Amino acid sequence: MKKTIVLGASTNSTRFSNKAIKSLVRHGHEVVAIGAKEGMIGDIEINKTLADTSDIHTISVYLNKDNQEVYKDYIINSGVKRVIFNPGAENDELAGLISENGIEVVNNCTIIMLNNSSF
Repeated sequence: MKKTIVLGASTNSTRFSNKAIKSLVRHGHEVVAIGAKEGMIGDIEINKTLADTSDIHTISVYLNKDNQEVYKDYIINSGVKRVIFNPGAENDELAGLISENGIEVVNNCTIIMLNNSSF
């Protein structure tokens, strides 16, 4: 299965990043959670530090445009295959830069993609 970074992970169970992590795990995907606050979502640890992306397929973004700025270079230079901008995280400027670096950009919902087998 594809290894995925969830950027904007939250321990708050009402947040969609939290729900996406749980859904990714249920669907058999390995998850790396990166958030502003450390914590746990089930067995997944949320880290404040950036992860090595050498074995990552997808970055799923759950941050609004302003909060993405600090991760801009990380995402652009990650070398991942795909970046998913979930609803509320769309960013045409960053998407263009990501695409210019040969990374697929998707504006969609990770949870819906998992549920309809398009992930």
